[in-house]
Amino acid sequence: MRELFCYDASMSDTVQQIKDRLSIVDVVSGYVKLERAGQNMRARCPFHSERTPSFIVSPDRGTYHCFGCSVGGDVFSFVQAIEGVDFKGALKILAERAGVEFVYARGEKEDDKDRLFAAMEAATVFYQSKMNTEAEGYLVKRGLEKQTIATFRIGYAGDGWTDLSDHLRGKKFSEKEIVDAGLAKKGDRGLSDKFRNRVMFPIADNAGRVVAFSGRTFGEKAHPDAPKYLNSPETALYHKSRILYGFDRAKQSIRRLDFSLLVEGQLDLILSHQAGWGNTVAVSGTAFTVEHAALLKRMSENLCIALDADEAGLKAAARAARAALQQGMNVKIVELPKDVDPADLISKDGADAWKARIREAKDVIAFLLDALEARAKAPDAFRRVVETAIIPFLLDVQSPIAREQYERLIAKRLGVSEAAIAEARTKLARVTPSTTPVSDQKPEKKMHERAAQAFGILLWQESLSKPTIDFKEFAQDFEEVIGSELFKALRAKPPAELEALRFHAEALHGGRESLTRDVALVMRMLRRERLDRELAENAEALRKAEAGGGAGAQELLERGKLLTAQIAKIAKEE
Repeated sequence: MRELFCYDASMSDTVQQIKDRLSIVDVVSGYVKLERAGQNMRARCPFHSERTPSFIVSPDRGTYHCFGCSVGGDVFSFVQAIEGVDFKGALKILAERAGVEFVYARGEKEDDKDRLFAAMEAATVFYQSKMNTEAEGYLVKRGLEKQTIATFRIGYAGDGWTDLSDHLRGKKFSEKEIVDAGLAKKGDRGLSDKFRNRVMFPIADNAGRVVAFSGRTFGEKAHPDAPKYLNSPETALYHKSRILYGFDRAKQSIRRLDFSLLVEGQLDLILSHQAGWGNTVAVSGTAFTVEHAALLKRMSENLCIALDADEAGLKAAARAARAALQQGMNVKIVELPKDVDPADLISKDGADAWKARIREAKDVIAFLLDALEARAKAPDAFRRVVETAIIPFLLDVQSPIAREQYERLIAKRLGVSEAAIAEARTKLARVTPSTTPVSDQKPEKKMHERAAQAFGILLWQESLSKPTIDFKEFAQDFEEVIGSELFKALRAKPPAELEALRFHAEALHGGRESLTRDVALVMRMLRRERLDRELAENAEALRKAEAGGGAGAQELLERGKLLTAQIAKIAKEE
């Protein structure tokens, strides 16, 4: 598909063509497994962890909504949220999927980000045009084919101080835009290019738009003290913790192969893709983060890590594994020969050798046990390092079954009981902050949003001549759970807001046979959130009572037990 950066057609036409060719079910099912629920579809929400599916997709309305975390919208907002892109990024992704030409509206004014994207695209084309025989020869020597060099749009930055800046100014970009894009710095003498004497690797966002560069030093004129790799600074387009190099190209392969392959460098990634592993992604200029892990988990819960085999690589692999485990992923490690990175292995031993290493990847705990035992000088030293370096991993494992399997494996390797490993983990948990991912939304705000959703159902049912549920009983239960004050505040909302709530409820639940079950689910969530809040308040009051001499502590303790029992009962119902 050809992408047009011109203004010769209406963007609204592009949006409509996408809606005509792609249903919301087509798009959402590419990320989560949907199951039929009456006229709608249901799934576990891809935006938060849950056991009971509360993510609803309405094919008739072209909308989605989650009663667990309050997100909702249409096909464009879904792609924006799950891919981490803006509207135009979502438009580009969906246009490519639908086979629609991506065009902007005639005469549409570009915003600041549009200008930055355009500057990065112009810089990419400029660097590609400057690729010379020496730089291309270096890449070919490393094992890259010429077609691969073109596919990944690799370029070259020469030794001029202002070559790119002058070129961009000629393209009518302002000095501020060039600096804001991270392509140049401004000093007393004006602009100076960020990159010189480097092979340039463009880094794209999830929609495939260039947002940054990584440049490898190259050429006789390169400064001997210059860093081997230089990356773009953080900009309005480029956030290192959210972007993985190659992810835009790897998404479909990750889904197809059902695992992602994480490497460290640009050449590692490009040669892995060239060897047939299009599911490869790489960190670039930063450590692998939980945000990166969340991004990959949306494509597959399985991750294979193949970082360098030296001490630094082992530590980086361990950090990446912990981030992935915290997101509930299944993690394996590719074992590489000492002092050999994936690019070296592929270029020297070929694609089959790389394939064999991937196929022989070990589960993360088994790999770490083998690696640490090989380095330990005595059994006692091995035990100590396992206790300090591997037991913390158990705190990150989200699955109780997987955690128990790991405890059994560790106990067997150390020749101790499983109970001893479990006790060591429990003791560590008492002094370690929880690593379970939590929403950054305030609980009170979250409850208010969910209460508004439930109130919409009430409004909708009250408006029907033949309601599906007993709305009077529902209203009484609802008011009891959220409190009279909030209930009255919902009733007092402006008519336009009340109509919007009613309409949204009808859009999500109209024609469904499971409304009674949906209402019960919402009420259970509201009740759970109220109890969680009360338990937290009770715990704080107990802490203050104990610090102040203990007056009233016993009563608070008993109330805490009661609240905990009520929460456990609701959890069992889920």
